[in-house]
Amino acid sequence: MRTQFHWKAITGLSLVLLASLAMAQGPGPGGQAPGAPVSSAVANPTYTSIVLEININKPAAEVWKRVGKYCDIGEWLQVPCTITSGKDGEVGTVRSIGSEILVGKTELSYTYTQPVRANQPYNLYHGTVEARPVTATTSKIVYTLVWDNSMLADDAAKERDRMQRTTQFTRAIENMKTLSEGGTLPPAPARGGGGGRGGGAPGGRAQ
Repeated sequence: MRTQFHWKAITGLSLVLLASLAMAQGPGPGGQAPGAPVSSAVANPTYTSIVLEININKPAAEVWKRVGKYCDIGEWLQVPCTITSGKDGEVGTVRSIGSEILVGKTELSYTYTQPVRANQPYNLYHGTVEARPVTATTSKIVYTLVWDNSMLADDAAKERDRMQRTTQFTRAIENMKTLSEGGTLPPAPARGGGGGRGGGAPGGRAQ
């Protein structure tokens, strides 16, 4: 009985010490320190999407070579873009526009997302850009967006948000077509005059 009690006492003391050590070391990778700002989950998300397409008189491989690098968005969206982490084209790369992270890629496409932000509901915004072959000499750009719009006030606000994004990315794929076919882009519109939320950042924040 004495041995059993002694072993239980040691085990209990060890657990207390381990817990104290873990608290002293702070949060692990990706954790939050006590009192740190945190992003909130959305209780009842409502996911919506936009799919935009435009035909291009060039083969898909040529289109992607011209407009498919991760920071080529700076040219066809006409906003500054730099790579802030990683290498252009590699999964995990971060670009300055919206702090967007490249999370998937194929030979003729990539998918990106925006990070969780402190003290804001996370809207799960993702975008996919693809050069899709149509014939040996023609192709089309397909731009797909998906996000949660449940944090917007009402149906009217959701429709405005959708229209702003549609306007912004329609201009983007039109510019991609112009560049792919060897043309020159018109001047960029004034900020706030047709872009989406976030001052030109793709997808902005739907809050």
